[in-house]
Amino acid sequence: MAGVGFAASGGAMAAPRRSAAAASSSGTCLTPRSAIARTQYGPVRGYVDDGVYIFKGVPYGDTTEGANRWLPAKPPKPWTDEYNALAYGANCPQTLHNFRAKEHTFLQQWTDGFLGEDMLKLNIWTPSLSGNRPVMVYFHGGGFSFGSSYELASHDGAQMARHHDVVQVSVNHRLNILGFFDAAEIGGSAYEDSVNVGMTDLVASLRWVRENIARFGGDPDRIMIYGQSGGGSKVTTLLGMPSAQGLIHRASIQSGGGGNIPTRDQSRELARQTMKELGLAPTDIESLQKMEWSKLMAAGNAAATKINGPARGPGGLGFPASGPPRVGWAPTIDGKIITVRSYQEVAPETSRNVPVLIGSVSEEGTSWGQNPSEEQWRQNLTKSFGAEKADTLIAAMKHAHPEKSIRTLSYGVGGYGQRNNVQRMVKLKHDQHAAPAYQYWFTWQSPQLDGQAGAWHTAELAFCFDNTRLCGQGTGNTPEAQALAKKMATAWANFARTGNPSQPGLAWTPSDPVRCQTMVFDNHCRMEDDPGGAVRRILLS
Repeated sequence: MAGVGFAASGGAMAAPRRSAAAASSSGTCLTPRSAIARTQYGPVRGYVDDGVYIFKGVPYGDTTEGANRWLPAKPPKPWTDEYNALAYGANCPQTLHNFRAKEHTFLQQWTDGFLGEDMLKLNIWTPSLSGNRPVMVYFHGGGFSFGSSYELASHDGAQMARHHDVVQVSVNHRLNILGFFDAAEIGGSAYEDSVNVGMTDLVASLRWVRENIARFGGDPDRIMIYGQSGGGSKVTTLLGMPSAQGLIHRASIQSGGGGNIPTRDQSRELARQTMKELGLAPTDIESLQKMEWSKLMAAGNAAATKINGPARGPGGLGFPASGPPRVGWAPTIDGKIITVRSYQEVAPETSRNVPVLIGSVSEEGTSWGQNPSEEQWRQNLTKSFGAEKADTLIAAMKHAHPEKSIRTLSYGVGGYGQRNNVQRMVKLKHDQHAAPAYQYWFTWQSPQLDGQAGAWHTAELAFCFDNTRLCGQGTGNTPEAQALAKKMATAWANFARTGNPSQPGLAWTPSDPVRCQTMVFDNHCRMEDDPGGAVRRILLS
């Protein structure tokens, strides 16, 4: 019941296919000699699991440790023997997941993996090493500071390859202070691009995909990028980067995107203050390259706090803080690598012909540790919005969804805030009068934990990856969840294939800033004009 795919020729339904390697043996998970692909750097050996060829931890760049810290990604060192691409690679050093958040850990099925600076690796799932399939490249969330290509069970790409006839890819790259630290004044001209190496890593991964994916059955001229939360912001940033132009043919921005990123001057001041926190001379790049990551991060965070001061405005999902950009671990407008605040101020010209799919979930603000009474909720909203708006908002949300508890409704404020962010980005794209923007809202309510968590931040990933069975702790793998996943995964695959997410029986029309046409994904999927619009506009008043 995991779904059926569309044949590469277009709309005709096709039954899932088993590879010759799998069909020739009684086993379902094998390491046959046929599971070897030859990249431009050397042969990689993967494995076959129930008809899907899987390659994990394939290098697209050299190690970034030591003397390579903050330098642009270097190509992998070529190899001649088979590279066993059988396990995920290292994740960028980072603050690890809080496993004491038991409910979120259960719903998301989180894993941390292992940490290391030799992390420029990607993962591939494909039905065959020959063919010409659309390629779906996923960038993980976690802002620009944490996370990995395999942090959530939902990221597994086997079902997309098995049932939707695509080549699925996911990527690890540099994050936090290792990916977004301006070392130019410290180390000299070689570090001119250091402040954005976390993003140029992703460009390097896309170049690798373009140059090698045909050897994995993929079409280098049909590459879709997509990401959720911070991954959505990586997508919007890439859409504005001149170096990524021509490497991207479709894009999906999920529960994130845009961002009021800092200027070069701001990021250089952060670097100066970080050196002072560390007690180092202003040009001591050698000490920085040898220093343990956590010490670097602590100093950088302390410097950012001193520069930024207290947060302004409500903050959080869909509620950008007011005032000038704040420094921290995110891309920087340097005038070269990144030239615009993409989807914050403008839909960039570099990607005007790239169709985009933009959406969010209804309970973006789910935080299981918060279970307010109605009065407590009212008090919290009053602090952010004032008493009158708080009263109006609570009344409108209760009227729109009388079936939801106060707990679930409170999680939905962030959902409506993110809906406003989606409308802003759709308008920017629409006003280009070029490639279309398609909009969605995921409102399916999980049955887990007494149905209180709603459609939490990341909930849609199990569905657009067709992974409701693998992610049963969050979805229950109910018949309703399976049916919805079939529709969502088919839409995402069709968008990668043609640039249009429609499917038989579920036409999806582009969105404009007047009608705000939106595909609602729930047990009853349908197009609506601006669902939840009356409530989201209260937040704009």
